[in-house]
Amino acid sequence: MEMQEIVFSNDGVDLRGWLAKPGNEANCPLIILTHGLSGIVDLNLASYAEIFCAAGFACLAYDHRNWGRSGGSSRGETDPWQQVADMREAVSFARTLPGIDAERIGLWGTSYAGGHVLTVTALDRRVRCAVSQVPLISGSKTFEAWVPADKRDKFLARLDADRDKRYRGEEPASIPAALPDSETEEWIKHSDTKGTYSNSLTVRSFDLLRTYEPISFVERIAPTPLLMIVASQDVQTPSAWQLEAYEKMGGVNKQLLEIDCRHYDVYMTQLGEAAAGALAWYQKHL
Repeated sequence: MEMQEIVFSNDGVDLRGWLAKPGNEANCPLIILTHGLSGIVDLNLASYAEIFCAAGFACLAYDHRNWGRSGGSSRGETDPWQQVADMREAVSFARTLPGIDAERIGLWGTSYAGGHVLTVTALDRRVRCAVSQVPLISGSKTFEAWVPADKRDKFLARLDADRDKRYRGEEPASIPAALPDSETEEWIKHSDTKGTYSNSLTVRSFDLLRTYEPISFVERIAPTPLLMIVASQDVQTPSAWQLEAYEKMGGVNKQLLEIDCRHYDVYMTQLGEAAAGALAWYQKHL
């Protein structure tokens, strides 16, 4: 697997990552890899790329704006609609790369970006096929699950106060993305071998989360082939919501792969199984 650094831009923000190619093959199909809410390219994505490249697929991975190697501010802020626009720009960029078959571009997104895959595949017919792994399905329901009812008014007031502070030019408020003793922290300790992860998420990211409903797009995905990978013990983006979204998808070019594990296990103990399922899908449709 040969890797090179890449950069492309959208709305004046540089998005940086890498391109991995299987060798000297011409007209390779390409898979765009994108991570979750606070994920960066240095966490796990190369492991998936090695598996895909070994089978003859090129892989392009980039950090979301405001994260990792990419530009943008405020740092540590996740705006789903900006990320959707960036993913579509990544498709445009991939189609210009030498040695890449512009008509065979696939998407792979996990967790938060799994939701983006659902949205972009519904909107952009340049996508040949897609894999949505443990996807975010509903931003509003996720917000309500993450912020208990007895604490919600206080948190919403905190979001309002942050809006006022930012308007006055003050620094945005942030919280840890990986809370102590959480599944997220367990994953970071396992995967952040280079110490490049920045454990900070703006509180505005939660307000932006509430605007985002990938489930509202799933009925428009067909006829593009889509595989959904669901972790049956997922409580971060609950598996029941993912199964509901899968059932709403029309057409025959869809498939469900259920893995008996937790949300983050697809980056750890079950990475091989998840990647093998995705690879079989790309070999069939890409």
